[in-house]
Amino acid sequence: MEVIILKNHLKYGLEALNRIGGEKDGTALLILKNFLIETIDNKIKLIMTNLELAVTVFIPGKVIKNGDLTIPFNIFNSIINNLQSERINLENKENKLIIKTDNYQAKIQGIKKEEFPIIPKIDKNQPKLEINASIFKKALLFLISAAQISETKPELSGILFSFQPNLLKLAATDSFRLAEKTITNTQFKSNIDKEFKTTIPLKTVQEIIRIFKEDEDQINIYFDQNQIFLKTENLEIVSRLINGNFPDYQQIIPENFETEIILEKEQLINALKLTGAFTDRLNEIKTIIKEGAKNIEIQSSNQAIGENKYLIPAKINGQSLEIVFNWRFLLDGIRGLDSENVFIGFNGDNKPALLKSPGDASHFYILMPIKSD
Repeated sequence: MEVIILKNHLKYGLEALNRIGGEKDGTALLILKNFLIETIDNKIKLIMTNLELAVTVFIPGKVIKNGDLTIPFNIFNSIINNLQSERINLENKENKLIIKTDNYQAKIQGIKKEEFPIIPKIDKNQPKLEINASIFKKALLFLISAAQISETKPELSGILFSFQPNLLKLAATDSFRLAEKTITNTQFKSNIDKEFKTTIPLKTVQEIIRIFKEDEDQINIYFDQNQIFLKTENLEIVSRLINGNFPDYQQIIPENFETEIILEKEQLINALKLTGAFTDRLNEIKTIIKEGAKNIEIQSSNQAIGENKYLIPAKINGQSLEIVFNWRFLLDGIRGLDSENVFIGFNGDNKPALLKSPGDASHFYILMPIKSD
């Protein structure tokens, strides 16, 4: 193998692979610290995997001689990032990768491709879903704050992907909060003709958000029983799916509220940041709502620091209420709402509250309060 690549193209590929390799079950596998570089049909392909997730990136360059080799990622990445030359020559000689520029040369011991894990493939002729990268990433960003990796409940360690021919529902929960986003078929194309549900691992979702750029345009998504495959023109991700059923959360979604408020999003964010500075490790803030009032009050106190409160203008409908939340969890939900104002519905001080953009049913965030003494 011999190729000539521009530094910025190589850096783009390496950035996509970064954080993918690793260890399995605490035992270091040497080959998982390597990435595979190979040429196929005059294309340069970089691949890295941790056995749960694999990323493939195609980069432009001049292929002088076809071939392949796996290389330790960290040392190669360090070299490329510190080279000053733009034009880089890579050549495989006797399982050693020779890196050459106009003023630098290095030789790195590689491992044959045959030692590299086989990357699962999905038949690209099978039914797929096609969605704009910006729409998909925005939905995932709204959801990930409500997801958490759980050793005891692995089925919660991901994002629910619930498909129907006319809509796609994505959801996440960590048992304390729940987020859901609905995408209608006006925002995606699909020739999948059956309904199905599956759960995408949180780590995979985080990599999808990190790797796919909003200017990638369309993402093609394929599924089989055990894995998901995402593809754009220059990137491919294949990941295992989570075994187990995502909890049936529909029964906890409130339809009516005893107390409703609408207030300005940015002012609420500012209030939470200020009052949150006075909280202890439980992050408790109290929200006080009085029937007929024109403001709500957010307050917090800490014996070691002091106390503070913040008044926010609000439209209030319903009963008076005092309720305690983890302010960081509340802030996560508010930030994800795509509107200038925020609607919050309550049903007493010990039942979940629902946050959404006023008049928009496409996404919501449900948060359990902290039980008051």
